[in-house]
Order: sequence, then C-alpha cells, then structure tokens
Amino acid sequence: MIETSIVEVLSNIVGEDNVLTADYDLDRYSADALTPFRAYRAGYAFEQLAEVVVRPGSVDEVSQIAALATREGIPLVPYGGGTGVMGGVLPVKGGIVVDVKRLNRIEEISPRDMTASVGPGVVLQDLADALAEHNLMIGHDPYSVPIATVAGTISTNGVGYRASAFGPMGQQVVSLQVVLPDGRILDTRSVPKYSSGPNFNHLFIGGEGTFGIITRATIRVYRQPEAQVFATAGFDSFDQGFDAAAEMKALELHPTLLDLTEEDGEIRMFLCFEGYREGVEARHRRAMEICNQFGGRDIGPEDTLDYWEGRHDSGYRYKRNALDRPREERWNRQWGRSFDYLHMALPISQVLDYRRRCEEILAARGVRIVEYAIWSRPELFSMMVVPEDTSGNEEDIRKNLAEAVEEVLTLSQDMGGVMEYCHGVGMKLNHLLAREMGVGHDVMRQIKEVLDPSNIMNPGKLGL
Repeated sequence: MIETSIVEVLSNIVGEDNVLTADYDLDRYSADALTPFRAYRAGYAFEQLAEVVVRPGSVDEVSQIAALATREGIPLVPYGGGTGVMGGVLPVKGGIVVDVKRLNRIEEISPRDMTASVGPGVVLQDLADALAEHNLMIGHDPYSVPIATVAGTISTNGVGYRASAFGPMGQQVVSLQVVLPDGRILDTRSVPKYSSGPNFNHLFIGGEGTFGIITRATIRVYRQPEAQVFATAGFDSFDQGFDAAAEMKALELHPTLLDLTEEDGEIRMFLCFEGYREGVEARHRRAMEICNQFGGRDIGPEDTLDYWEGRHDSGYRYKRNALDRPREERWNRQWGRSFDYLHMALPISQVLDYRRRCEEILAARGVRIVEYAIWSRPELFSMMVVPEDTSGNEEDIRKNLAEAVEEVLTLSQDMGGVMEYCHGVGMKLNHLLAREMGVGHDVMRQIKEVLDPSNIMNPGKLGL
C-alpha cells in the first residue's frame, strides 16, 4: 500500500491535478485490450489494481518519479495509449502507473534528415497528420493508428500494414531518450549507424518498459509516394500464394503491403506498391508475373482497395467503444470472449510444414482455424482460431483453447521460430519466454539486475 506521504511527494512533482487515486481511475488504468478470456494462464494478473496514477509533463518529472520509486521500492508501470492486446501494462505488483500522454509534443520534423522527434505520448494519427503538412508520412501503420502512442509501439516492436516496405516499428527508430530506473536520463544519438559500442536503442525496442521509460523518440519518416498502385491476386491453394510471397522476398521486391489471407475458402494476396513512379510500375509488373508463375490470377484492385480503406476501422471502433473505459466494459465486448489471434515467426522453410502440423493439433482439440495469413513477410505467419463448439461451460472452452494455443506456440519455438512477432509478450505469453530465449533470458535478467536491482520497472513482464 502506497503511503499518503508518497502521494503528496508525487503531487509536488507533477501537480495535484495529475495524480489520480479515485477507484474509477485506478480501475481503467489497470488493463489494456487483453481480456481475461484470452489471458489464459495469466488470469491472476487482473487481481491487482494500480495504487496511484501519475501524469508527468516533462522528462525531469519522469526522472524524479523514477528516482523516488527506486528509493522507496515502489513498482512503476509505463502507460501510453493502453491499447496493447497482451497485458503489458497490467500492474501485477500494484504501484504507480506512469501515464505519458501529456508528453505528446512533436518536437521537430526534419524533411532534410527524414526524421521526426516526438514525445512518447504522441498518438500515431496525430503524427501522421503533422507529417502530411510536410509531404511526409510514418512508416508504421498498424490498425491502431488512431489510438496507439509512439512509445507504446516501440516498446512492443509492433508491425503495421506497411511493414513489408519499412519493417517493424523498431527498425524505424533512430534514437531514444529514456529515463532509467534510478532516474538517470539516457540519450542515444540520431545517426543511422555507429560502431563505437553497442546500440542501446535495442535494449528498449521490444523491452515493454522493463528497462526504462521512453521520454523521446526520433524515428524515420518517409516521403508521401509519387505513385500508389493496388492489386489483388487469387490462388487455388495457400501453398501457391506462399511460394509467390517467398519469391518476392528473395528478389527483394518489398511491396508496401503484402498480405496473403485464406478465409472462407478464398485465398487472396493483397498488394500495394508505393514510391517513385518508375519503381512502382516495375515492382507491380514483376510481382504480378510472380503470382502468375505460381498459379495466381490477377483479380483486380478492388478487394485490396476495400481492405486498405478499412484497415484502421477496428482502431476507431475501439476508440469509440472501449478506450479509457472501465475494465468490465472492455472485457464484456464480444470480440474478447470468442476467439484468439496468433502471430508466429518462423524460418521460411518451416512455415508450410508448421501450418500443416497446426491443423492436426487444433483439429484434435476441437479448435477451428477461421483465417490463415502471411503478413508483410513470408516468415510472419498468423492464425485466427475459435472453439468449434461453444455450447458448453465457458471455463472448459477457455481451458481447452488455452491448451491448444500453447501447443501451437511451443511448436513454433521447437521448429526454430518465435511465438509472437507483432504485439509483444505482455502477461499472456510471459510464462513461455524463458523457454524461447534459453540462455538469452538469463542474460536479459542479469542486465535487468544491474539497471533495476529493486525490480521496480514494470515488474513481472518479460519473465523478469
């Protein structure tokens, strides 16, 4: 239990209006988009609420909060948009939630450097709007553009619709400013590469706030394209479409969008090409030749245009119906109680065999796969799964789905892959990370012990 004297100190740091202790606020800040139905083994993580929420307005205030928390041994949980789907912001040990949304200033947009320097609480859509005034755009374009913050997407190394061309969010990071657990402020340099020691950006990309709180990010930005072409290819089998995607990868065609989806018996490859005119024309032409080579048919741009125009719809729905709402309201929405969406990464040579083995495993457990997908790269394989029979006891259905999901995730690990490429580990997959990382997890723990010996920074995440 945090003492009243600590709350008073926090109020002196950030101002009384920026310290929240009401039950309503503690509830809504104690969850993200992960529901108990999808949490499986991590259901216990919902039992603990935040004890206080602070909303710092400067880097110095974040530094003072961290130093105080380290002295007093109080857990800190960095909080951006609260839109993650894995429970990365659940305050499993109570403590202080640090909401960075007031740190939302777009500090600099440099068309010459092709970078933008922003506060951690900047929402992706706000950054996109500001960049558009300079004929620039962000490369990270997930469904959650209307609601996700820059630092949140860095902390989970998220993947978006343009990842085939620009890579995941972490690949777009140029430099970071981070408040360490003891309050020191670490700044990396805004250069594309250096060999004078390790690049510390990578400690915080995908770090889920366990090593520090990001307080500024400089990211790469890109020119608005001269040309944009959409195309859709139909295939008779997923294997054909996969082989076409693998050939595009081997030739380094890198369409802006590449999504191979099998749903309701239809197999479609959604493609978008952006950039300078000559390059767009060449890549579009060669990609369609490759699709034809592997049995694909050009079925026109319309399906992909519809897909592209609606890609952020679920983010807007979440903003209207769930964002900042009490936990029960979010948990009781139907989407959180009926399915799971899995994102594994494997070597290209293993993906099709993995798909076949997953079909056998899930069929034996009465779990149906309603969608397969390759998103941006042939190594990145996704499945949407649902219980075949939902007429029984909900807890039994949930238990069976949890066991099935764990079996296919560990199969990915055993075949040389990883269990998640898109959303981070959070609490949902926490228990499987040491299995995946091996000795690497011991090394990560040792780094954590040096930087955060009191284990105050988002404790319980990444198995730490």
